[in-house]
Amino acid sequence: MFTTDNVFLFIPNLIGRLIRSKFLWLSKLKIWITLILPDYSGYARVVFGIAALYVMPSLPTIAATLYLLSGFLDAFDGHAARHFNQSSQFGGMLDMLTDRCMTMALLVTLSTFYPSWVFVFQLSMVIDISCHWIHMHTSLLLGKGSHKYIDPSENTFLRFYYTSRTFLFTMCAGNELFYAMLYLLYFTEGPLVLGIGLFRILVIVCTPIAVFKSILAVLQGYIAWKNLGDLDIRERQELKEKSG
Repeated sequence: MFTTDNVFLFIPNLIGRLIRSKFLWLSKLKIWITLILPDYSGYARVVFGIAALYVMPSLPTIAATLYLLSGFLDAFDGHAARHFNQSSQFGGMLDMLTDRCMTMALLVTLSTFYPSWVFVFQLSMVIDISCHWIHMHTSLLLGKGSHKYIDPSENTFLRFYYTSRTFLFTMCAGNELFYAMLYLLYFTEGPLVLGIGLFRILVIVCTPIAVFKSILAVLQGYIAWKNLGDLDIRERQELKEKSG
Protein backbone atom coordinates (compact mmCIF):
# COMPACT_ATOMS: atom_id res chain seq x y z
CA MET A 1 0.00 0.00 0.00
CA PHE A 2 1.39 3.39 -1.01
CA THR A 3 1.63 5.70 2.05
CA THR A 4 3.41 8.87 3.08
CA ASP A 5 6.04 6.77 4.90
CA ASN A 6 6.77 4.89 1.67
CA VAL A 7 7.42 8.19 -0.11
CA PHE A 8 9.97 9.22 2.49
CA LEU A 9 11.68 5.84 2.19
CA PHE A 10 11.54 5.77 -1.59
CA ILE A 11 13.34 9.08 -2.14
CA PRO A 12 16.49 8.33 -0.10
CA ASN A 13 16.64 4.79 -1.52
CA LEU A 14 16.47 6.19 -5.04
CA ILE A 15 19.23 8.71 -4.32
CA GLY A 16 21.35 5.95 -2.78
CA ARG A 17 20.93 3.74 -5.84
CA LEU A 18 21.86 6.58 -8.17
CA ILE A 19 25.01 7.34 -6.17
CA ARG A 20 26.04 3.67 -6.06
CA SER A 21 25.45 3.24 -9.81
CA LYS A 22 27.45 6.42 -10.48
CA PHE A 23 30.46 5.16 -8.56
CA LEU A 24 30.12 1.72 -10.13
CA TRP A 25 30.19 3.30 -13.59
CA LEU A 26 33.26 5.34 -12.69
CA SER A 27 35.06 2.28 -11.38
CA LYS A 28 34.29 0.32 -14.52
CA LEU A 29 35.83 3.05 -16.65
CA LYS A 30 38.81 3.18 -14.27
CA ILE A 31 38.67 6.96 -14.02
CA TRP A 32 40.96 6.69 -11.00
CA ILE A 33 43.89 6.44 -13.39
CA THR A 34 43.43 10.12 -14.21
CA LEU A 35 43.85 11.15 -10.59
CA ILE A 36 47.45 10.12 -9.98
CA LEU A 37 49.96 12.86 -9.19
CA PRO A 38 52.00 13.17 -12.43
CA ASP A 39 48.85 13.63 -14.50
CA TYR A 40 47.97 16.78 -12.56
CA SER A 41 50.96 18.48 -14.14
CA GLY A 42 49.79 17.08 -17.46
CA TYR A 43 46.45 18.84 -16.99
CA ALA A 44 48.31 22.01 -16.00
CA ARG A 45 50.29 21.76 -19.25
CA VAL A 46 47.05 21.73 -21.22
CA VAL A 47 45.75 24.79 -19.33
CA PHE A 48 49.00 26.72 -19.76
CA GLY A 49 49.16 25.72 -23.41
CA ILE A 50 45.64 26.91 -24.23
CA ALA A 51 46.28 30.16 -22.36
CA ALA A 52 49.52 30.65 -24.33
CA LEU A 53 47.68 30.16 -27.63
CA TYR A 54 44.98 32.63 -26.61
CA VAL A 55 47.40 35.50 -25.86
CA MET A 56 49.95 34.56 -28.54
CA PRO A 57 48.91 37.21 -31.13
CA SER A 58 49.29 40.17 -28.79
CA LEU A 59 51.09 39.34 -25.52
CA PRO A 60 54.41 37.75 -26.52
CA THR A 61 56.11 37.75 -23.11
CA ILE A 62 53.17 36.07 -21.36
CA ALA A 63 52.62 33.67 -24.26
CA ALA A 64 56.27 32.58 -24.38
CA THR A 65 56.40 32.19 -20.59
CA LEU A 66 53.29 29.99 -20.54
CA TYR A 67 54.53 27.98 -23.52
CA LEU A 68 57.94 27.30 -21.97
CA LEU A 69 56.37 26.58 -18.58
CA SER A 70 54.16 23.98 -20.24
CA GLY A 71 57.28 22.43 -21.74
CA PHE A 72 59.11 22.47 -18.40
CA LEU A 73 56.23 20.59 -16.76
CA ASP A 74 56.75 17.84 -19.33
CA ALA A 75 60.13 17.10 -17.76
CA PHE A 76 58.68 17.45 -14.25
CA ASP A 77 55.80 15.00 -14.67
CA GLY A 78 58.11 12.43 -16.24
CA HIS A 79 60.43 12.66 -13.23
CA ALA A 80 57.46 12.54 -10.83
CA ALA A 81 56.02 9.48 -12.57
CA ARG A 82 59.31 7.60 -12.19
CA HIS A 83 59.84 8.79 -8.61
CA PHE A 84 56.37 7.79 -7.37
CA ASN A 85 56.14 4.76 -9.66
CA GLN A 86 52.97 6.17 -11.21
CA SER A 87 53.70 5.90 -14.91
CA SER A 88 50.61 5.26 -16.99
CA GLN A 89 49.55 4.88 -20.61
CA PHE A 90 47.11 7.74 -20.02
CA GLY A 91 49.84 10.12 -18.85
CA GLY A 92 52.20 9.12 -21.65
CA MET A 93 49.56 9.73 -24.30
CA LEU A 94 48.52 13.02 -22.71
CA ASP A 95 52.12 14.27 -22.78
CA MET A 96 52.64 13.14 -26.35
CA LEU A 97 49.50 14.85 -27.64
CA THR A 98 50.20 18.03 -25.67
CA ASP A 99 53.73 18.23 -27.10
CA ARG A 100 52.61 17.68 -30.67
CA CYS A 101 49.63 20.05 -30.52
CA MET A 102 51.51 22.87 -28.81
CA THR A 103 54.45 22.73 -31.22
CA MET A 104 52.12 22.56 -34.21
CA ALA A 105 50.07 25.54 -32.98
CA LEU A 106 53.20 27.62 -32.47
CA LEU A 107 54.44 26.70 -35.96
CA VAL A 108 51.13 27.88 -37.41
CA THR A 109 51.67 31.24 -35.68
CA LEU A 110 55.26 31.42 -36.97
CA SER A 111 53.97 30.76 -40.48
CA THR A 112 51.91 33.96 -40.27
CA PHE A 113 54.84 35.92 -38.83
CA TYR A 114 57.42 34.68 -41.37
CA PRO A 115 55.49 33.94 -44.60
CA SER A 116 58.65 33.35 -46.63
CA TRP A 117 59.46 30.38 -44.36
CA VAL A 118 56.01 28.78 -44.52
CA PHE A 119 57.26 25.69 -46.36
CA VAL A 120 59.92 25.05 -43.70
CA PHE A 121 57.35 25.31 -40.92
CA GLN A 122 54.92 23.10 -42.82
CA LEU A 123 57.62 20.49 -43.33
CA SER A 124 58.49 20.65 -39.65
CA MET A 125 54.87 19.99 -38.72
CA VAL A 126 54.58 17.08 -41.14
CA ILE A 127 57.76 15.45 -39.83
CA ASP A 128 56.87 16.02 -36.18
CA ILE A 129 53.30 14.70 -36.36
CA SER A 130 53.76 11.81 -38.80
CA CYS A 131 56.99 10.38 -37.38
CA HIS A 132 55.87 10.54 -33.77
CA TRP A 133 52.47 9.06 -34.60
CA ILE A 134 53.82 6.08 -36.54
CA HIS A 135 56.42 5.49 -33.83
CA MET A 136 53.77 5.47 -31.10
CA HIS A 137 51.42 3.29 -33.15
CA THR A 138 54.12 0.74 -33.98
CA SER A 139 55.30 0.63 -30.36
CA LEU A 140 51.78 -0.29 -29.25
CA LEU A 141 51.45 -2.97 -31.95
CA LEU A 142 54.76 -4.50 -30.88
CA GLY A 143 53.59 -4.62 -27.27
CA LYS A 144 56.18 -2.21 -25.92
CA GLY A 145 55.43 -0.77 -22.51
CA SER A 146 56.53 2.67 -23.65
CA HIS A 147 57.29 4.42 -26.93
CA LYS A 148 60.62 5.37 -25.36
CA TYR A 149 61.71 1.74 -25.19
CA ILE A 150 64.08 0.93 -28.04
CA ASP A 151 65.07 -2.69 -28.51
CA PRO A 152 68.86 -3.30 -28.32
CA SER A 153 68.71 -4.74 -31.83
CA GLU A 154 67.31 -1.47 -33.19
CA ASN A 155 69.17 1.77 -33.96
CA THR A 156 71.88 2.43 -31.38
CA PHE A 157 71.74 6.20 -31.68
CA LEU A 158 67.97 6.33 -31.26
CA ARG A 159 68.29 4.08 -28.24
CA PHE A 160 70.83 6.52 -26.75
CA TYR A 161 68.42 9.39 -27.48
CA TYR A 162 65.70 7.84 -25.36
CA THR A 163 67.84 6.31 -22.61
CA SER A 164 70.05 9.32 -21.91
CA ARG A 165 67.82 11.70 -19.96
CA THR A 166 70.36 14.52 -20.23
CA PHE A 167 70.61 14.22 -24.01
CA LEU A 168 66.83 13.84 -24.39
CA PHE A 169 66.18 16.90 -22.23
CA THR A 170 68.76 18.95 -24.13
CA MET A 171 67.27 18.08 -27.50
CA CYS A 172 63.66 18.69 -26.46
CA ALA A 173 64.40 21.87 -24.51
CA GLY A 174 66.62 23.24 -27.28
CA ASN A 175 63.97 22.55 -29.89
CA GLU A 176 61.19 24.25 -27.91
CA LEU A 177 63.47 27.16 -27.02
CA PHE A 178 64.30 27.65 -30.71
CA TYR A 179 60.66 28.05 -31.71
CA ALA A 180 59.79 30.16 -28.66
CA MET A 181 62.70 32.56 -29.28
CA LEU A 182 61.85 32.76 -32.97
CA TYR A 183 58.37 33.78 -31.90
CA LEU A 184 59.68 36.47 -29.52
CA LEU A 185 62.14 37.71 -32.13
CA TYR A 186 59.21 38.79 -34.29
CA PHE A 187 58.29 41.36 -31.61
CA THR A 188 61.68 42.33 -30.19
CA GLU A 189 65.38 41.51 -30.19
CA GLY A 190 65.36 41.23 -26.40
CA PRO A 191 68.13 42.46 -24.08
CA LEU A 192 71.39 43.25 -25.87
CA VAL A 193 74.38 40.99 -25.27
CA LEU A 194 77.59 42.35 -26.85
CA GLY A 195 75.43 44.39 -29.17
CA ILE A 196 73.27 41.45 -30.29
CA GLY A 197 69.74 40.73 -29.11
CA LEU A 198 69.45 37.83 -26.66
CA PHE A 199 66.54 36.26 -28.53
CA ARG A 200 68.50 36.29 -31.77
CA ILE A 201 71.50 34.69 -30.04
CA LEU A 202 69.32 31.91 -28.64
CA VAL A 203 67.76 31.30 -32.07
CA ILE A 204 71.23 30.94 -33.60
CA VAL A 205 72.46 28.65 -30.80
CA CYS A 206 69.35 26.44 -30.86
CA THR A 207 69.02 26.18 -34.66
CA PRO A 208 71.38 23.14 -34.93
CA ILE A 209 69.46 21.43 -32.13
CA ALA A 210 66.11 21.98 -33.87
CA VAL A 211 67.48 20.69 -37.18
CA PHE A 212 69.08 17.67 -35.53
CA LYS A 213 65.89 16.84 -33.65
CA SER A 214 63.99 16.83 -36.95
CA ILE A 215 66.60 14.43 -38.37
CA LEU A 216 66.08 12.19 -35.32
CA ALA A 217 62.33 12.31 -35.89
CA VAL A 218 62.80 11.17 -39.49
CA LEU A 219 65.07 8.35 -38.30
CA GLN A 220 62.47 7.40 -35.71
CA GLY A 221 59.76 7.35 -38.37
CA TYR A 222 61.89 5.27 -40.74
CA ILE A 223 62.58 2.64 -38.07
CA ALA A 224 58.91 2.56 -37.09
CA TRP A 225 57.84 1.96 -40.71
CA LYS A 226 60.49 -0.77 -41.02
CA ASN A 227 59.26 -2.45 -37.84
CA LEU A 228 55.69 -2.22 -39.07
CA GLY A 229 56.67 -3.87 -42.35
CA ASP A 230 58.52 -6.63 -40.50
CA LEU A 231 55.43 -7.17 -38.36
CA ASP A 232 53.28 -7.58 -41.48
CA ILE A 233 55.73 -10.16 -42.89
CA ARG A 234 55.73 -12.17 -39.63
CA GLU A 235 51.93 -12.15 -39.44
CA ARG A 236 51.65 -13.36 -43.06
CA GLN A 237 54.17 -16.12 -42.43
CA GLU A 238 52.29 -17.25 -39.32
CA LEU A 239 49.03 -17.21 -41.28
CA LYS A 240 50.58 -19.40 -44.01
CA GLU A 241 51.90 -21.84 -41.42
CA LYS A 242 48.47 -22.14 -39.78
CA SER A 243 46.65 -22.56 -43.11
CA GLY A 244 49.28 -25.00 -44.42
